[in-house]
Amino acid sequence: MKDITIADMQQQVDEWITTTGVRYFSELTNMAILTEEVGEVARLMSRKYGEQSFKESDKDKDLADELADVLWVLTCIANQTGVNLTDAFQKNMDKKTKRDHSRHQQNEKLR
Repeated sequence: MKDITIADMQQQVDEWITTTGVRYFSELTNMAILTEEVGEVARLMSRKYGEQSFKESDKDKDLADELADVLWVLTCIANQTGVNLTDAFQKNMDKKTKRDHSRHQQNEKLR
């Protein structure tokens, strides 16, 4: 499988929504779905990496698939609200770099 850019991802999701999915759910519905999907990731993480034991229904869950579900809905929200995720991600990285350029290195708790 070839690597795709964030812009490619946004385009592929939009194409799928408009051809296979018929239309986007409302922004509020997608926000609720995003919350649900993040909860699925949290539940799987707590069982795989935390102290909770697996329920029978969770044993076949795949973290990569659950994270892809989060990314999918996040992309839907970006598309329908006009957010270019490539630009947003780069601006966010720049903000974090300027803000945190020495903060983490000087944090004793991280050593």
